[in-house]
Amino acid sequence: MDVPWLLVAHGSVTALVVVSFLCGQWPIFEGTFVQSINHFLTSGAYRHFLRLVQAACGTGARDLVLGVEQYCCDRPNPILQVFYVAIIGGTYFIIVQSSFKYIPGYYVSVLHRYLSIVVVSIGAILFVLTSFSDPGTVTSENVSQYVSAYPFDNIIYVEKECSTCKITRPARAKHCRICDRCVARFDHHCGWMNNCIGEKNTCYFVAFLFWHFLLCLYGATILGFIVVGELKDKKVVYILTVYYGIDNSFSGLFPHIAQWLLAVHNTQILLVVFLGIIALLLGGFCAYHVHLCLSNMTTNETFKWQDYIFWMKKENAAKASAYTLKASINAASSEVQKSPPSKWKTFFSRSKTRAEEPVVKNNIYDVGWIRNLCEVMVPLSERRSFSCKKSE
Repeated sequence: MDVPWLLVAHGSVTALVVVSFLCGQWPIFEGTFVQSINHFLTSGAYRHFLRLVQAACGTGARDLVLGVEQYCCDRPNPILQVFYVAIIGGTYFIIVQSSFKYIPGYYVSVLHRYLSIVVVSIGAILFVLTSFSDPGTVTSENVSQYVSAYPFDNIIYVEKECSTCKITRPARAKHCRICDRCVARFDHHCGWMNNCIGEKNTCYFVAFLFWHFLLCLYGATILGFIVVGELKDKKVVYILTVYYGIDNSFSGLFPHIAQWLLAVHNTQILLVVFLGIIALLLGGFCAYHVHLCLSNMTTNETFKWQDYIFWMKKENAAKASAYTLKASINAASSEVQKSPPSKWKTFFSRSKTRAEEPVVKNNIYDVGWIRNLCEVMVPLSERRSFSCKKSE
């Protein structure tokens, strides 16, 4: 009876760590232990680790760790790519070794032995396309075409030169410090792909996220059907209720079925939990990027607009405060020459304050979700009009 509670405790701790790591900076968790866990996971643990290394092994070891960090975070490297291949290959190998012997089963046909190979292969192809395709590198040869294709909005993008590439940086482009190149319609640098996500490979990246979300969902579902089929095939519920006298209810059967599953099919249960968590994370990330594609935004532009709106609100608030202060001074100087107002009038009167001007996000690149989606599927640099501009 202790095993189900151990599983619940393990799942609760895992969920708390995942939520704290991904969502700890959200305003709703401000000042809570979730924010504290996020701070510890993202920065505090690493600082304590550096102090421990320096105290135990000296400054040389600490510098070595910092050098490894610089290589992993500030330079192109295949570490996460190898990790991805290991996760996909290792998980599929474990599924084949532990679960294919139950296929065909009560609910799962033999077709899934071969369908699983197809869906994993498609995921690998999308990974290769995203990792090794050109994200839309801006060079001196094509910079004029990119400048014509993406106009400056003079809000978050103004015409200026890239200090590294020494060419005009087109609107929506950014110089990636890791890849050391300017990328058109820059979204972000993805360590898992060891590549930037930009104009030419955003469609591959979103397809990769969506397909791997379906892949994890498919794997968790098939494994779940395998386990349920084994329950049905072995007549576990019938044996528990008839031969052991267990009450035929959820509260009566659940502890015993959970013990049987963890004893006989613990690998499948752990795989279902693992694939379910990954599917939730990939689903949320994919939904976010689909929203960006439909509104013709990038992750980089999201942060730019956040900074712009933040500073504009501060500027408008300062203007409103200055206007209110000036109005109060003028009112005070004019009231000196007049008779003092009645107490009732003073009590019910309201101070005249200037309302803050609303900050509007004017995304000139949003041309409707259909055309936005077409721009992601067929990038501007791949169209004939872009080539015509080049010939001109």
